[in-house]
Amino acid sequence: MQKANRLLVTPNPVADLYEVFSANGCRLATAESCTGGLVGGLLTSQPGISSVYVGGFVTYTNQMKTDLLGVPAEMIAQYTEVSAPVAKAMAKGARARTGADIAVSLTGIAGPGGGSEQTPVGTVYIGVSSQGRSFAVRYCMPDYLPRHEIRSRAALLALTLAVREAKSQQP
Repeated sequence: MQKANRLLVTPNPVADLYEVFSANGCRLATAESCTGGLVGGLLTSQPGISSVYVGGFVTYTNQMKTDLLGVPAEMIAQYTEVSAPVAKAMAKGARARTGADIAVSLTGIAGPGGGSEQTPVGTVYIGVSSQGRSFAVRYCMPDYLPRHEIRSRAALLALTLAVREAKSQQP
């Protein structure tokens, strides 16, 4: 797992994603839990996005993560649903089920309740899967942020990581 608390988000990550994915001929899939479809909503605000965005999954419950994305129930039991292994498995499952070149996933605790000492409110794991590699990054946002702000920041971070991954695959 990679750890990060700072990632420069460009002024328009959706347009950046569209441009980079179009130039590379890449297709993206999403798997969302704590953001509840926010990433997909942001993406579909971009005209022409259907040429690069194949679609996504909103898997808010553990059962949906298992049924739709193939995340092993044993993995969720061992690490919890808000963990690097689960975020990585979610991204891998989304990519495998859609045939996308790159998939991103999000799982976290947007609050205001539900956090713990090990996983406080504001903790978000973003998984990325592409050909040849899959990883997860943990972000710890301030717990005083309102729920909508944690979700919004997480969505923008996921888009930024997708763009970075697509750029890393350029020849």
